Amino acid sequence: MIKAEHMEVWGFSHAIRGMRNPMNSWAKSDSSPGQDGRFQIGPNDMDLMRRLYRGGTEHRKYLRQIFVSMDITAPLYWWKEFDTYKIGTVANSTSTMHKIAAKEFEMSDFSTEHLRSEEEMQQILSWLNRYRDAYLKTKDKADWWAMIQLLPESYHQTRTVTMNYENVLNIIRQRTHHKLDEWNQYVALLWELPYLREITER
Repeated sequence: MIKAEHMEVWGFSHAIRGMRNPMNSWAKSDSSPGQDGRFQIGPNDMDLMRRLYRGGTEHRKYLRQIFVSMDITAPLYWWKEFDTYKIGTVANSTSTMHKIAAKEFEMSDFSTEHLRSEEEMQQILSWLNRYRDAYLKTKDKADWWAMIQLLPESYHQTRTVTMNYENVLNIIRQRTHHKLDEWNQYVALLWELPYLREITER
């Protein structure tokens, strides 16, 4: 399971302005803020964006100036792989260390769609909640450690992530057709970002 919420994209205006700096071609720009609040990329600017995109990373620097932020909720096993994308990304996460005992553990806190039996997870939940109850009563750190070390990789964590369109395209290129369902779902979400498909059209 993966969920992306509160998606925001900004930076088209200054990215396009900077994209035209090398040839002093600002007068050819035909984009505008748009009446509905959505930035409108004009045909001239889109044509240049596509040509620079096809020219490779050294020519499409404008993509690094278009930013996207979102809240992602995903299992820990997915976040371990996402953490390979360190350059150009920033993330603030909910704290497992500080908040692990804040609420009772429930099945919905975990990705379980591929388990052969829910009974296995129910047993783990039973142990986690047993240690949680004990920790809340006594504050014995041994019970806290038991929760931390027993917590499955399928536990959901939420992070607010900010990155740029170049990061987005790297993720799409590297994670399309991945064996984890979550990556394929996330790639599909990324393709819905404004103008991404149009920019990358051949």
